[in-house]
Amino acid sequence: MACIPIDALTSFRGKLLFSVKSQNMPNDKVKMKAYWRKNLQTLFLLLLVWFVVSFGFGILFVDQLNSVQIGGYKLGFWFAQQGSIFSFVILIFVYVVRMNRLDREFDVDEE
Repeated sequence: MACIPIDALTSFRGKLLFSVKSQNMPNDKVKMKAYWRKNLQTLFLLLLVWFVVSFGFGILFVDQLNSVQIGGYKLGFWFAQQGSIFSFVILIFVYVVRMNRLDREFDVDEE
């Protein structure tokens, strides 16, 4: 029985893996750049909504929102106390749905 040196197997395996990867590399690289671009766009949009709801409605525009009342409470106060928390929870669910859709679109989903 002939023994094949380990160096030869490692070299062959490296060449085989390199040849398989190099064929798909340009397409995968473009695909992943598009994936991350859309991912960052989603993150930026959700962070912008988060900022507007928490800082804008709770602090900056509180005087204008306080002219509107819901259930006897001023809207600015409601946003500062409860509305921002509800908005954050909704943003988490929006992020999960959007990322699952994005993962399926770019075929990087876990299923």
